[in-house]
Amino acid sequence: MSTAADVMAAIDAVADPEDAAFLQRFFKTGAGEYGEGDVFAGVRVPQTRAVARRFAALPEPELRTLLDSEVHEHRLAALLILNGRFAVASRARTRDDAERERLAAFYVDAVRRGRVNNWDLVDSSAEYVLGEFLVDRPRDLLYELAAGPVLWERRVAVLSTFAFIKRGDASTTLALAERLLGDREDLMHKAVGWMLREVGKRVDRSVLLGFLDRHAAEMPRTMLSYATEHLEPEIRSRYRAVPRRAGAR
Repeated sequence: MSTAADVMAAIDAVADPEDAAFLQRFFKTGAGEYGEGDVFAGVRVPQTRAVARRFAALPEPELRTLLDSEVHEHRLAALLILNGRFAVASRARTRDDAERERLAAFYVDAVRRGRVNNWDLVDSSAEYVLGEFLVDRPRDLLYELAAGPVLWERRVAVLSTFAFIKRGDASTTLALAERLLGDREDLMHKAVGWMLREVGKRVDRSVLLGFLDRHAAEMPRTMLSYATEHLEPEIRSRYRAVPRRAGAR
């Protein structure tokens, strides 16, 4: 039976010290930065995915141990394994609702314990586990996470809605976006703007334009930039030129 130590060893075996130094800088791990204290082994995502596939059957207690590692790539491997397990439990012909609920609860626990604590960890997991789980369920938890003080919990809430967007449902994305217009974190401005852009691309362009008509003046500039990225230059320029309301970032 495989253990968390086996996964860690497999990750560490393909680690590159030069990549580790680059990733420490790229993910802002310095004092006062959003990833302060995060530790990188120096493994690129394709290699981490390959390791995760090798250990797809890792027992859940070992998965939790892997998530509790201080090493970023160990935690990413754990989340990728969890994604795969959730996808198996969600297969149409053999869907296991009890297993899906258990895995979603496992994920939420990891989020609340601060183990999903950098933007790539959130973006690699939120829609695939929590979002997929909540597609046909009440979404109160997302509003709870979005209202909290922890940046990564708020980002999980927003990125989880990608699963809904891909099914043509923009309602939760728009509701969360309205609540997060005043968020102070640039990483949230990027996340909300990204999801709004996807609403325009995948759901209904007019829905995005309606949101922009109502809120462009109060949207943080980064959020507005991301949301309008795919629009025609003249439309994009028009929204970006809207006079800022007092207090808008």
